[in-house]
Order: sequence, then C-alpha cells, then structure tokens
Amino acid sequence: MIFQPLVEYFESYIPFTDSEKQLLEGRVIQRVLRRRQAILQAGFPCQHYTFVVAGCLRLFGLDTKGTEHNLQFADERSGPENRWIADIGSFHSGKPGSLFIEAIEPSIILQIERQDLYFLYTNIPKLDRIFKVIVENKYVELQNRVLQTISSSAVERYVAFLEQYPTLAQRLPNTQIASYLGITPEFLSKIRKDLAAGEGDS
Repeated sequence: MIFQPLVEYFESYIPFTDSEKQLLEGRVIQRVLRRRQAILQAGFPCQHYTFVVAGCLRLFGLDTKGTEHNLQFADERSGPENRWIADIGSFHSGKPGSLFIEAIEPSIILQIERQDLYFLYTNIPKLDRIFKVIVENKYVELQNRVLQTISSSAVERYVAFLEQYPTLAQRLPNTQIASYLGITPEFLSKIRKDLAAGEGDS
C-alpha cells in the first residue's frame, strides 16, 4: 500500500507515534481507478473520505437539464488541502447525497470508511482535530466560491482557479474547467487567449 503520503499529510499537523500509524494503516483502503471510474453516485450515501495519492478526481452535480457542474477537484499536485474529496454533508449525515465523484485521470486513492474514521477519532484523538480543520477549510472554500460566483467576473474566477489548482489548467480539458467556472468552453478559450495576449504585451 502507498501509505506514506497520507502519513506525511497528517504529520504536517502533528507527529504520530508508530502505534498510531499502524492503527491508521489498518483502517485505510487503497484503490486504483480507471479514467472516468466513479466512486460515488447520486442517490447513495457517501461512505468514505478519499485522499488522492496520484491522478485527479472531481466532485460534481447535475442540474434538471442533465448538465454537469463541477464543484471541486482533488489531485496530488495542488497543495495538501486539495488532496481530499468527499460529499461531506452526506458522509456525516449518512443520508443519500445528490453528488457524484469520479476519476478524471487514472488515479490511486486512499479511503477511510465512516465507521473506521469514527473508530480512529476515539483511538487517535489528534485525528479528530485534524479532520475538523479539513472540514472547516472546505467550508471556507465553499464560502469563497459562492462569493466568487455572485461578485466576480469569469476572468477573476479563472484566475482564482489557477491559484487554487495551479497544475490543472494544462492537464484538464476546457470542458471540465469551464464546468467548474460556470461558463462555456468557448468563453474559457477566449479568456485564455486574452490573458496570454496580455502577458505578451507586458
């Protein structure tokens, strides 16, 4: 199992003892995903917190017309907090959710199931504190996204995307990024050309 990246992430907050690492490893599941393989479907409860070791996943929903709207990406190159993905509301309520999670690229992930996470909270109290920080950070991220949607231009939202996911602009197709930004792929292409032309003028 590729376990070390997860340990390094947790130890960026606080060191773990060897016994705590062994306890954690016993509750973690490794999975290898194909491109476009789903790990969560709408109508089912989210059972896992997922940590991306390699590749890229997306969290998305569908509107009444069947159009996909990307809410979040998770990949190993965009900073520690961007490696986690889950339908957090469904996970903590245990109720069916309305969101999907799938791999955009072939990916390797580590997952912790709900009952195992609660077991770890009891037996490794520091993990409880770490996950509270994770949830709080995701809540702040959601607030910022709502504010961007109602008060920022498409260009400003794209620049914010580049800051949060610096490696994904060259890895993802325009359709995926445009879905995240709430614009058409054609308009995203225009934004990119305009920004590139502006850099050339400077």
